[in-house]
Amino acid sequence: MSQFILAIDQGTTSSRALVFNKSYEIVGLAQHEFTQHFPNDGWVEHDPEEIWSTTLQAISGALSNAEVAATDIVAIGITNQRETTVVWDRRTGEPLYNAIVWQDRRTADWCHALKTDGKEAIIAEKTGLLLDPYFSATKINWIINTVPGAKQKAAEGHLAFGTIDCFLLWRLTGGKVHATDATNAARTSLFNIREHRWDEELLSIFNIPASMLPEVKDNCADFGITEPDILGSSVPITAMAGDQQSAAVGQACFEPGMLKSTYGTGCFALLNTGPEFKLSKNKLLTTIAYRLNGEICYALEGSIFIAGAAVQWLRDGLKIIADALESTVLADQADRNQHLYLVPAFTGLGAPYWDSEARGAIFGLTRNSGPAEFSKAALEAVCYQTSDLLSAMKEDWPSLASQKIKIRVDGGMAASDWTMQFLADILDSSVERPPALETTALGAAYLAGRHVGFYPDLAEFSRHWSCDKHFDPHLDEGMRQQKLAGWHDAVTRTLSKV
Repeated sequence: MSQFILAIDQGTTSSRALVFNKSYEIVGLAQHEFTQHFPNDGWVEHDPEEIWSTTLQAISGALSNAEVAATDIVAIGITNQRETTVVWDRRTGEPLYNAIVWQDRRTADWCHALKTDGKEAIIAEKTGLLLDPYFSATKINWIINTVPGAKQKAAEGHLAFGTIDCFLLWRLTGGKVHATDATNAARTSLFNIREHRWDEELLSIFNIPASMLPEVKDNCADFGITEPDILGSSVPITAMAGDQQSAAVGQACFEPGMLKSTYGTGCFALLNTGPEFKLSKNKLLTTIAYRLNGEICYALEGSIFIAGAAVQWLRDGLKIIADALESTVLADQADRNQHLYLVPAFTGLGAPYWDSEARGAIFGLTRNSGPAEFSKAALEAVCYQTSDLLSAMKEDWPSLASQKIKIRVDGGMAASDWTMQFLADILDSSVERPPALETTALGAAYLAGRHVGFYPDLAEFSRHWSCDKHFDPHLDEGMRQQKLAGWHDAVTRTLSKV
């Protein structure tokens, strides 16, 4: 009898697979990093074939580590880096071009032209999104109009588009299923999240044939069955969700007003707003938190492009640390009389600024500034950016401003006590960290298990959530405001539209 759930967590820098048991415990895990391609300034790409191969390696490794076979898996859930765009030929299954990553800014000029033409209001009203290179639509158009022969293939109906979840589903099912879920569809700028459908007017704006688009399902659904020769046995795929929505599920943020923030390559804060479509007035995104049984739960989202990626920059770019853990050690040793501010706009600034032309800068350097001060600035930058998001959320969702906020955190950077304490201090809010930080994978596993009756309903799953460590703010209010003023001054100097 099958006793486990397999979660595929395909992220921006690595492909991971995790095996969960009935008690939500991880019994097997494997992870494989893959290559980041930067062919031009502001361009970020992945090789879809490398994503596929590392995903298969991760699945094999997780099953081996758990000492289980595919026949022991009751269902599979997939969660993924959102917005990243793959276009492939339906006849061969081969990608036409590298995957264009969510961080990529190559379509910034076209987005600006569409804004000038007055298209952003229409897009926001239907999708809850701003007009930005971040989302999939302009990436699809770029591939169609740049790759030789792509335009004709698209016109003839031979091309398929998908976010990474969709591409993996196609491969896992041997090309039998072309589908995605509502949370990933909601990040394309083509899906009307009020009416639950691909929107003809939006397709016309971005000049994308409807024939390229996948079927859109609930987060819990019958997505297909894996080809037996891929995993060694046919296994049903019963859940898919974008990584940030999956993390919100894993954090049991099922009630309006509940807030989670994930610290991975980027940072993404989601505020559950229930069945209400709330269009932000502060440059946040309105998105789908989850769709179950055809019913949508909405969320306000703040998206930060660079979080853990700033620590990777310290390691791989500046080479001043050997691993991510070293950044916390150095930050604690930094000279407290130095006040460095790193604005990590390596690929532009996300919410609430949305400046695709901004580029990174560091302020406050002295002759004594070194690896410790750089590490401290990189970690603090993530917290300052979260503060910007929370301020915008309070304005859009007034009840948030009137309550004592508790923010649930997860992701790799959340393991750092130093960073989480500074986060609580600069937010002047409580930060709650669960025992296991693999909430993104847990969300996908829970959704998959829920669909087949392996896991219970939302209420029972919520009772399972617990706080492992609680961080309360201790920073003096005057000092907090002084630090925030320094941060906002640094951002102002960095913005391209000053």
